[in-house]
Amino acid sequence: MASDPEEVHPSPEIDEEDEDGGGPVKSFLEHLEDLRWTLIKAVASLVVAMVVCLVAGNKLVTFLTWPLRLAQDRWMTVGLDKNVTVRMGTNTAWRLPLNYFEPLGSSIATNRSFRIEPVLLGTNLVLTLEPEPAAVSEKIVSTISLKNYSPLSAFIVALKLALYGGLVLASPFIIYFLGEFILPALKITEKRILFRIAGFGSGLFVLGVFFCYFIIAQVALMASVQFSEWMGFEANEWRAEDYISFVTKFMLGMGLSFQLPVVLLTLVKIELLDYQKLSGFRSYWVVINMVLCAVITPSGDPVTMMLMALPLQVLYEVSVFIARIWARQERAALSANNSPPHAD
Repeated sequence: MASDPEEVHPSPEIDEEDEDGGGPVKSFLEHLEDLRWTLIKAVASLVVAMVVCLVAGNKLVTFLTWPLRLAQDRWMTVGLDKNVTVRMGTNTAWRLPLNYFEPLGSSIATNRSFRIEPVLLGTNLVLTLEPEPAAVSEKIVSTISLKNYSPLSAFIVALKLALYGGLVLASPFIIYFLGEFILPALKITEKRILFRIAGFGSGLFVLGVFFCYFIIAQVALMASVQFSEWMGFEANEWRAEDYISFVTKFMLGMGLSFQLPVVLLTLVKIELLDYQKLSGFRSYWVVINMVLCAVITPSGDPVTMMLMALPLQVLYEVSVFIARIWARQERAALSANNSPPHAD
């Protein structure tokens, strides 16, 4: 007996529904219940991450002050003679490292050049080291110290560290919980695109944070010190609260600015932009990029501004290049579909 054709060959509507990858159909109240539990789990993960960061507050302070320490070691000793010169008359007798003279006292820290002078002590003639007045004018840069100026400053710094660090630490869990709520409503193709955007954007965000932490933060900090000294102010003491806010916001801002290719390529995918428009907009983007970096740069100096503008310009060019490759692939696929079939 012949079987029913509908049982042997499933309808194309069922296949399309399976390929869509959508979740079960729920009512509006059921969606609200899912959203409530998603928010509860996201907030709980944030609270746990904040507690962890609050317990490890001193470790986070050490981590965030590393760019300042490294900048002081690299930049504040530039042009500083680390040797001590001892002269006899007009001739140089010795040039020795500074640590050789540390037992002599703090006068070595402000005088790097000495002359040998004979001094009569009683009936004995003794050779002494006398600082040369010309060497006193040499500028010695003092180190920068972070201080709290109110009883609650330490608690405010700890809360800020817990908030910023908790957001970073809990972000993978929050994204996972949001994905559990959103992904069932998406098609398989949309899920694939969303996964690519999330992975690509996360990598660029981490790259921007690392670039700021290891390179640009040091330049910006020392540029601000030099600008303060040029204005006639001392910059050897900073508020710990201001420094923590500056460094964390600076790193987060650089991480977000590195999302430029994600935004541009998404606009290309939804056909609001193409590589011709991006190429034609290049000259305008150079001006916009420089203006934005001049506004965002904390110290406002040209060196830091260029360090921010160059990677953003490179990311723009990479976006144009990828958009051009996509356009070539689409043209090749379109020509292949429109080509006439070959005769046998």
